[in-house]
Amino acid sequence: MTEEHPYQGERPQRQRGRRVLVVLLVLLLVLIGLLVTADRVAAGMAERALADQVRTEIAQQNVEAGPPEVEIGGFPFVTQVLDGRYKRISIGLREVRGSVQGDVLALPTLDIDAHDVTASLDTLRSGQGEVVAGSVTGTGTVSYDSLAARLDQEGLRLGERDGKLVVTAPVDILGERLPVTGTADLKVDQGRVALRFTNLTAEGMPSGPLARVLLNNFAQGISVDVPLPELPFDLTVREVRPLPEGLQVTAEAAEVPINAAG
Repeated sequence: MTEEHPYQGERPQRQRGRRVLVVLLVLLLVLIGLLVTADRVAAGMAERALADQVRTEIAQQNVEAGPPEVEIGGFPFVTQVLDGRYKRISIGLREVRGSVQGDVLALPTLDIDAHDVTASLDTLRSGQGEVVAGSVTGTGTVSYDSLAARLDQEGLRLGERDGKLVVTAPVDILGERLPVTGTADLKVDQGRVALRFTNLTAEGMPSGPLARVLLNNFAQGISVDVPLPELPFDLTVREVRPLPEGLQVTAEAAEVPINAAG
């Protein structure tokens, strides 16, 4: 007779137990995947609803811009909805155009981060009520062409070099049209950017004090205070910095409604 090994009956049980464990793990992963997908779908719906409200708010502030791109940060989204508080809401605006004393100043980009945002589920769903941010920071870029147009000097061009705002322009000095280059000091004061051009040099400039006086007069003529357009969400400019793509503007605000309250 063949003697049955005492452990042979346990192997099928172990195999069945492992199969059950694998099935449970797969079901758990599927369930987590469905929950994550549902969470992201809900977040997407809220982002689209908030984008519509932001578009209305911007229009009421007489600011032109492309369709806002809204992203609600933090995970999971559903727990933030239940709490009515959101860690961060990012709003991207493109081709922002604001009027300044009859002229138009263009910001190709304006990226806004709203922190500590409060909004009820009903507000997001119906658009009725306020969405308020505890603090808002905005970073935009003013195009150099738009800024140069404010200086109203034929042939003048602005750019960035070594972190400095650089100017180049043709200037008539003692009957000669010479290329002038120099840098500007920047300062923000009450919604204006003060441009103070210094260290201007002119290639081939005649020697003598009169030529230097004419060059200094040109520097003073383009050293102006440039008012910035009113930014959305009551943003106040705190800093400007030259970048290759334009003049970067950093702005801040506190306790700001970021939608048009119904």
